[in-house]
Amino acid sequence: MSTLAGRHALVTGGGRGIGAAVAGALAAEGIRVTLLGRERGVLERHAASLPQSAAAHVVVADVADEAAVAAAFADARARHGEVDILVNNAGIALSRPFAKLDAATWASVIGVNLTGTYHCTREVVPAMIAAGRGRIVNIASTAGLVGGKYIAAYCASKHGVVGLTRALATELAAKGITVNAVCPGFTETAMLDRAVSSIVANTGRTEEAAAAAILTHNPLGRFVRPDEVAAAVVWLCRPEADAITGQTIVIDGGEVQH
Repeated sequence: MSTLAGRHALVTGGGRGIGAAVAGALAAEGIRVTLLGRERGVLERHAASLPQSAAAHVVVADVADEAAVAAAFADARARHGEVDILVNNAGIALSRPFAKLDAATWASVIGVNLTGTYHCTREVVPAMIAAGRGRIVNIASTAGLVGGKYIAAYCASKHGVVGLTRALATELAAKGITVNAVCPGFTETAMLDRAVSSIVANTGRTEEAAAAAILTHNPLGRFVRPDEVAAAVVWLCRPEADAITGQTIVIDGGEVQH
């Protein structure tokens, strides 16, 4: 039996991609799982695929909406008790040249990626402090460590997530709470599919050529798998990671070395 069995984890953006993989990996440890996202059908389909021991529960909210987040977390607590493990995974990426980056697009990306992380984290920290333990894992990005063309809002939001991670890790370490960021590179998700499609549409390249262009500077020569990101999240939640906090764990095949 895993040392994590019986704990309650809430995963935002938990119905697909990295979030779905994280939820599955945590459920395999015997953890009770709440999936939060904006599309109930997507969440319910993934919840149905998880083991019965996960008692998978679905709550619907836009993480950028403070009131909706508060209601969703109240629902999650009513079902499974206080959240022991929070995985802030919900995120959006919109690509624009900076000269065409309008205020609405900026606000949307910052609202979900950074402010959404703030909203969800505020919901769990008081109870974690009271319990003297907790795990917060933020799914950031290599774009939270380096810059990139046409993704100013995304880079700003993910740099903000990394900064928030480091600040909270410093503040909460003595309370028994660890806060870390996992920073994936290009990962086999719908977000990657959109990036490839954008290159195809803008350059006329084939999908294969577009994917190869993205991988040009990747020593591993392939994209990251969601299960590889999920494995890092689970490790950060285990007791052997008690002394690991304020860190950015990069999973990108060696593309960004910091």
